[in-house]
Amino acid sequence: MNMIRQEIHRVGVIDVGSNSVRLVVFDGVARSPAYFFNEKVLCGLGQGLADSGVLSPNGRERALAALRRFAKLLAHMGVETVSTVATAAVREASDGPDFCAEVLHETGLVLDVASGEKEAELSAQGVLLGWPDADGLVCDIGGASMELARLQNGEVGAKATSPLGPLKLADYTGDLDSFIRQTIKQTMDKIEVPTGECLFLVGGSWRAIARLDMTRRKYPLHVLHEYRMSPEDMIETAEWAAAQEPEALSELTETSMARLQLVPSASRVMHGLIEVLAPSEIAISSYGIREGMLYEAMPEEMRRLDPLMEACRFLENTNARFPGFGEALYMWLKDLFADADQRLVLAACLLHDTTWRGHPDYRADMCFETVTRANMGGIDHAGRLFLAWAIRSRYSASGEADATLSLLSEDQAGQAKSLGLAMRLGAMISGAQAVMLQDTSLELVDRRLILTLQGDAKALMGEVLEKRFQALAKALNVDAVMSLD
Repeated sequence: MNMIRQEIHRVGVIDVGSNSVRLVVFDGVARSPAYFFNEKVLCGLGQGLADSGVLSPNGRERALAALRRFAKLLAHMGVETVSTVATAAVREASDGPDFCAEVLHETGLVLDVASGEKEAELSAQGVLLGWPDADGLVCDIGGASMELARLQNGEVGAKATSPLGPLKLADYTGDLDSFIRQTIKQTMDKIEVPTGECLFLVGGSWRAIARLDMTRRKYPLHVLHEYRMSPEDMIETAEWAAAQEPEALSELTETSMARLQLVPSASRVMHGLIEVLAPSEIAISSYGIREGMLYEAMPEEMRRLDPLMEACRFLENTNARFPGFGEALYMWLKDLFADADQRLVLAACLLHDTTWRGHPDYRADMCFETVTRANMGGIDHAGRLFLAWAIRSRYSASGEADATLSLLSEDQAGQAKSLGLAMRLGAMISGAQAVMLQDTSLELVDRRLILTLQGDAKALMGEVLEKRFQALAKALNVDAVMSLD
């Protein structure tokens, strides 16, 4: 692979797949990826490859046009470092080398054709970008192939590739289900995957099925990354989707018609995977090959960083009034939430002031939308909603009837509201300035919430402060005690 150097500020990644060609420009090499530009063209390079042995003529023409556009965009964006990868279709087609030569001549781009095993490794590294300590099996389905890779304690293990891509399967004339099951067994034997592990899914066809599952179940959070499904639910939705016409499915989702036409074949592969692997659960990853290329460029010390904390610190540094206050606020209130996930409490404190520019009438809703839709890894849906509700409660106590609360336990919802009120109190006392918290303290002792103001901090006392303090004590179901030393 062409390596991305860490010192380059803005880097481009071009992925020439069997079904799509995509350009992503990352705003630097960071533990939590920032997408400066992202464009995909569904070209279908691998259409008919199994029969013809060559790239689809129409797909080839469309892919070349897309790559010309991408090269021009990169030049005008000032992106000097570009990594490229071409996968199964270009790798297997007899005219693949000729296509690469044509791309070089027309655009100046050198396509790096990945082996099946390298493709599997990059997909697995993409999953590690979102789940640093992931354990399980990564399954990346493209148009012309399907890759598997084992993850153990955050490391990529054995890898294998197979011809189970939807574009290729569409041309198969024999007993397709038998072929799928046999191929999966043979592929998994190569990497000795035990049953009962988590199955991480990468690829547009898997995401299309997951989106349909969200729609069918009226899932209240429309974030694909970290969406979890049971094997039984996945089979049910996959079989249902395979029985529908693409036109009918298009009315339920924003997924393109070209992608929906691949769902029936992908659904049959999924059925075979679950039958052979018997996974404990299924997790959808929005990160794949392109993010894996970014991960590959990272030094080891960067890989060990927490992606959630890095994303939150970046948002605080770029959007908060006083960057650095989040850490001070966390130290000030953390003992009140000893039973909560401290990582989430810190994340909330880092994010609590990042929407201050919003109109006061809409700030609560704005921060909720920002957190639920933010590009953050290292956090599940319940954790994301905990953060969203905590920060919303920092601005407003209304909205408890929202359907997203169904994804939180009663205790989590209560902690989120109380945390929001505590952040509001801390920000109100100090004006969101760390130095102003130095002569104040907040502690919970024998069912008494004690707010202490010492020295110069006594001048911060006021009616609004007392009102905020009483609201927090009420949420915690304790008595409020104000101490002026």
